[in-house]
Amino acid sequence: MLPAEKAHNLAFKLIKISFKLPVVRVLFQNYYKINHSSLPRHFFGLQFKNPIGLAAGLDKDAKIINELDQMGFGFIEIGTLTPKAQPGNPQPRLFRLKSDQALINRMGFNNAGVVQAVERLKKTSPGIIVGGNIGKNKATANENAYLDYITCFEALYQYVDYFVINVSSPNTPGLRSLQEKEPLTRIIKALQKARMAKEKSKPIFLKIAPDLTNEQLDDIIDIISETKLEGIIATNTTIGREGLRAGKRKIDQIGNGGLSGKPVFHVSNTIIKYLREKKPDLFIIGVGGIMKPKDALEKIKAGANLVQLYTGFIYGGPGLIKDINKALINHNF
Repeated sequence: MLPAEKAHNLAFKLIKISFKLPVVRVLFQNYYKINHSSLPRHFFGLQFKNPIGLAAGLDKDAKIINELDQMGFGFIEIGTLTPKAQPGNPQPRLFRLKSDQALINRMGFNNAGVVQAVERLKKTSPGIIVGGNIGKNKATANENAYLDYITCFEALYQYVDYFVINVSSPNTPGLRSLQEKEPLTRIIKALQKARMAKEKSKPIFLKIAPDLTNEQLDDIIDIISETKLEGIIATNTTIGREGLRAGKRKIDQIGNGGLSGKPVFHVSNTIIKYLREKKPDLFIIGVGGIMKPKDALEKIKAGANLVQLYTGFIYGGPGLIKDINKALINHNF
């Protein structure tokens, strides 16, 4: 009944207020959280309570990590965070396509900056796996982008369990060109150099777009192999608009932005399968179009080690997490 971004902000406020009541926390824990010996996953020295994570973009500023954990997620990814706070693109910038079970967003890395996120992360409950999705400020030139990634990396290192390099959002001008071999290798090597100075090594993943050609994917695989990066998150939102039920007039009125949800499901799976076939030992987090338990199972069959929700969570709520975990148990995944 509300515009999408207003609904999002209101939901966050209601979640924050209601979860202060012990009865609400207990109800969510008892009803939505599923515990079973087959659900935990172990990667990179981390124990994921289950393989269903929250994708970056929903809780950009780490405002409701503890509450989201109580809804049953196995891990939570915050961000995309940038060194300096930035407002993002002008509103309206988030749109529902209900007939397609999809969203279009052009948020533009709106966030309060990495320093404020760190202050909230200090209050994270023990045992929650948190990923830090990092990017560059809009005003930062691409040749200096690696410095923004380093700034976020250093600020977050003590407070997150893994990192995600976001060079695949379509909503920051020029960002996707950082997926090309030379600039991407520079960012990865800079982060790995910074990591070498730490006492404890934490994994770094690369989030890629669903609009890459096989040749570009081959380049990504080469970079992963050369730099020994830990894994890939496939995929981000798409700039494509093929096969949508929403009319052309509505799509044209909405304009630019990244499309997420059901329409991305098959293209995401195609990329996951390609990566798995080309590099069998690659660690992959699959995201894109998981709207029901069957979708999560298919993405794991395609080659994903873990999966993430975003649009499916918007439309399906925490019941979707519960249903996926039940399906994983019933199908011996």
